[in-house]
Amino acid sequence: MSYAAKVLRVLLLLTLVLVFVFPFIWMLSTSLKTYLESIKFPPDFLPKAPQFVNYSKTYVRIHFFHYAMNSVIVTFSIVIGQLLVCIPAAYAFAKKKFRFAGLFFAIVLIDLVLPAQVTFVPIYVLVSDFGWLDTYWAMIIPFIYSSFAIFFMTQAFKQIPDELLDAARMDKATELQIIVQLMLPIAKPFVLTAMLFTCISKWNDYFWPLILTNSESVRTLPMTVKGMISDTPGLTQWNELMAGNMMLIIPILVLYIAANRFIKNAFVYGIK
Repeated sequence: MSYAAKVLRVLLLLTLVLVFVFPFIWMLSTSLKTYLESIKFPPDFLPKAPQFVNYSKTYVRIHFFHYAMNSVIVTFSIVIGQLLVCIPAAYAFAKKKFRFAGLFFAIVLIDLVLPAQVTFVPIYVLVSDFGWLDTYWAMIIPFIYSSFAIFFMTQAFKQIPDELLDAARMDKATELQIIVQLMLPIAKPFVLTAMLFTCISKWNDYFWPLILTNSESVRTLPMTVKGMISDTPGLTQWNELMAGNMMLIIPILVLYIAANRFIKNAFVYGIK
């Protein structure tokens, strides 16, 4: 690669970093401003004196602990549910031969490309018939199936040589032992990546909790943060709103940084 090409590549990467990182830096900066600084035009990039008190005010104002716990319950219940449902399904698609396997996998692929709006009515009617509206069940049970997780882990399991499975069966290992002790350790980067995507998606989900719940007792953190825009009509406290958004994304950001190595391995190196 020539020197000019290297310089161009670095400049392009720096531009992409600025495009993706700048909104987070701006959000952090605004969260530390006074109200007058947050609405000033033209805006200042940095606050004159960081107002960390915005975070404590927001914590109390949005009842952060209550809604954060609801988000934790819903998100991790869905992640655990998907582990129990999607891993056996992916294993079956990757390593088992059964009737209509191709048809069932085609249905999974079709579901993968369907927008959420298409499944909105059937899920709502199903949840309503079960009497689960305005409960945790409504936000958990319909989403423990994930076509993306099944497809992603199926592709990972297919990369594992069949000879390893045959050797395990010769040692009289059960199917459960093969999945838990052989498949999952080898495909760990893929499984963790799929679960991380689910975690991020459900932690930030606003649409389904809004549709499926009515009471504040079961609603999740994104809903109360979004509500900060309208709870004081015409006088949105943008500095506190940005503090709320920072408190919303920090757990996911920490989780992403912790799992970054596994994501890179899954997409760059695959199964080695």
